Amino acid sequence: MSTYSMTIAGKAVESNETITVINPATGVPLAEAPDCSSDQLDEAVAAARTAFPAWRAMSDSERGEVLKAAAARLASNVDELARLLTSEQGKPLDEARFEVMGAAYWLSSLADIVIPVEINEDTQERRSETRHLPLGVVAGISPWNFPVLLSFWKIAPALRAGNTMILKPSPFTPLTMLRIGELLRGVIPDGVLNIITGGDALGPKVTAHPGIDKVSFTGSTATGKRVMASAAADLKRVTLELGGNDAAIVLPDVDVDVVAKDLFWAAFRNSAQICIATKRMYVHEEIYDRLAQAISDYARTVQMGDGAQQGIALGPVQNRQQYERVVNILDDCKAQGFKFLTGGTVEVDKPGYFIPVTIVDNPPELSRVVQEEAFGPILPLLKFNDVDDVVARANASEYGLAGSVWSADTDAALAIAARLETGTVWINEVQHLSPFQAFAGHKQSGLGVENGLGGLLEYTIPQTVTVRAAKVA
Repeated sequence: MSTYSMTIAGKAVESNETITVINPATGVPLAEAPDCSSDQLDEAVAAARTAFPAWRAMSDSERGEVLKAAAARLASNVDELARLLTSEQGKPLDEARFEVMGAAYWLSSLADIVIPVEINEDTQERRSETRHLPLGVVAGISPWNFPVLLSFWKIAPALRAGNTMILKPSPFTPLTMLRIGELLRGVIPDGVLNIITGGDALGPKVTAHPGIDKVSFTGSTATGKRVMASAAADLKRVTLELGGNDAAIVLPDVDVDVVAKDLFWAAFRNSAQICIATKRMYVHEEIYDRLAQAISDYARTVQMGDGAQQGIALGPVQNRQQYERVVNILDDCKAQGFKFLTGGTVEVDKPGYFIPVTIVDNPPELSRVVQEEAFGPILPLLKFNDVDDVVARANASEYGLAGSVWSADTDAALAIAARLETGTVWINEVQHLSPFQAFAGHKQSGLGVENGLGGLLEYTIPQTVTVRAAKVA
């Protein structure tokens, strides 16, 4: 099996211990990744701390040029990186290419965003302005569903703002980010971006480390709470992008034949392993039967399998732990006697972590499949006939990450969107994201902002400087 090295202070670093990375399409070990020791974590923090003064002292344009060079390096190696990403994450090769190029786009886009200086007062007597300074050493902890793109959601703004960074990808999908670390040696100054990997014990060591000034975490709400508690010990700043149970509300005036395909992908892209995937779909009773049929018919045309193979549109669930969680919810649906419009049966003797696209026909509102975030290819379709009722049902969740409204009447959709308790609402689409627009979770879906100017400022701390004119005798 192949082995990979960490990047600390611009150099290759191996470890005495390793973690095994599994190909989720086969269930077979793929490679070994380093299991970072406590001493090596200390080395990474020290490297980032040492590199910080020079990186901070560079001009915005100089740092921007480094980010653009890093983006170009990713783009020029997209084929290699996409193949590696597919082998460890499971997504189809085209989706893997899209993710790598998305990371390059985030880098190049953040390179040119201007961090403003705010003028508070400018008079003959006094000038007051607020600047935004880098925090220092930032730790990024990224998840397994989009291990490259979501890593660069953290790397790009952290470095652009003048911080140095330690990035820890998920132990399920460490390989592509380790390879990117190798490719970026000599592009990003030594110590500015350090990439370390390890098992479950490493994350808590990172969040508790006294040499780290901020933690940016993407993952489950339960883990996010532990990250926040750990960071509280020395008042580290945190940005948390956590779970979601996103609702789609489909009004009766939609063109069923037109929207069925879009609604399918809203729920099932990346085998539904997206925080902002549609996880509850409320369909007006006037069109429920027709839309349920149309989505189910389309689902039967979508091929699931090893993402490295031609024509595959959906890959496996990424890891056994998540696979078992989704199977457990599926088993609960069977025990409750719910009707499946598609799927429902897992081929247990098939290699890999495959769960068929499963659509559940109008289960009770309080059932597990409605109330829990499955994070796998299982979707409840739910009937409604009253707007006030469906808004209340959509909002009755501890989560508030995103949602969508589907209607031919934009004004009607906007009126519903204004009532949804989520950080993002899309109308007649989902999952449109940009480095230039804020992305934030309400309720227990997160803390802080990613992307846009607000997300960039999360990696800074304000400093107000006031100058009073000198008195003349």
